[in-house]
Amino acid sequence: MKVTKLFKEFFESEKAGGLSLMACTVLSLILANSYLGVAYQGFWQTQFAGHSLVHWVNDGLMTIFFLLIGLELEREIYQGELSNIKDALLPIFGALGGLVVPAGIFLWFNFGTETQSGAGIPMATDIAFALGVLSLLGSRVPTSLKIFLTALAVIDDLGAIIIIAVFYTKTIFWTNLLIALGVFALLLALNKLKVRNLLPYLIGGAVMWYFMLNSGVHATITGVLLAFAIPFGSSGEKSTSYILQHFLHKPVAFVILPVFALANTAILFSGSLGQILTQNYSIGIALGLIVGKPIGIFLSTFFAVKFGLCKLPEDLKWQTILSVGFLGGIGFTMSIFVTLLAFDNETLINNAKIVILLASLVAGIFGFLSLKLSLKKMVAE
Repeated sequence: MKVTKLFKEFFESEKAGGLSLMACTVLSLILANSYLGVAYQGFWQTQFAGHSLVHWVNDGLMTIFFLLIGLELEREIYQGELSNIKDALLPIFGALGGLVVPAGIFLWFNFGTETQSGAGIPMATDIAFALGVLSLLGSRVPTSLKIFLTALAVIDDLGAIIIIAVFYTKTIFWTNLLIALGVFALLLALNKLKVRNLLPYLIGGAVMWYFMLNSGVHATITGVLLAFAIPFGSSGEKSTSYILQHFLHKPVAFVILPVFALANTAILFSGSLGQILTQNYSIGIALGLIVGKPIGIFLSTFFAVKFGLCKLPEDLKWQTILSVGFLGGIGFTMSIFVTLLAFDNETLINNAKIVILLASLVAGIFGFLSLKLSLKKMVAE
């Protein structure tokens, strides 16, 4: 199976980023619950240019993260797993099942309540954490499994971005939105005119981000739009898209995602954990991530293969797909991101974060252990 140099870099940076995310999350939780807790939480609420630091992280730095995701998605479409429709359908169906089933489980417990807006929380997959756990299994992991999980997670995040745009936009300021889309159209025109210099795209992206930020639509969507405006060209090492994606790997993995974790996991553990976990929204998040994700991914891919819509790679087994489904249940970054949009109540947000962390931990452990067992069986056969 052909694996591009850029995919290897993406996978390596994401798995390393996953490990740094784990470390930063633990550090943030310790600081938030120590004698420094008040000062630490207060730091992230420091106002700068009219917004808190955590707001700049979530609306600014995370746009760069989504730019990288968009560039990876573009690469997958043009020359990767998604370039062949027959190969692409397996992770596409997996991602769709992994979006629909967790949302359905959440709504089962929360429909008609004030927390039903949280249906998008268990739909997301954290690429860095998922690949980080997969990397712990070493060289035993088939390349096809790495590609499947990466493509699945990228498509999953694209789905989450669309959901954010459609369902978590409360008020639209049409003038600003139209200006942002006009800038996007201009960047597409530059692409068609074969303008390869990166600078006009970055300047245009910054302008588009500003107007998107003030349009009511979440500004991080700008990252994905910009990615598809940047020329892919021949996809060689001199192409504009390649240069930018190569440059962004390490800053995203070792700066942006760790900073996001530090800013958004300053969670104070107070009150009864049992009371938190028995709330309907908590049950919906936990079951959505731990149960809904693997079931959704497994069933959607299984029936897609059985109906002849796509095929399972020869070196993979259905038990392996189910195990990877558990890794899809590591929501962390994206789930927390959606939580901030879904809820306004600080107590709800704090409690939801706790549930996301615990559910992601359980899903990660299940995924690691079941994958270790299934890969061991595959080697034995």
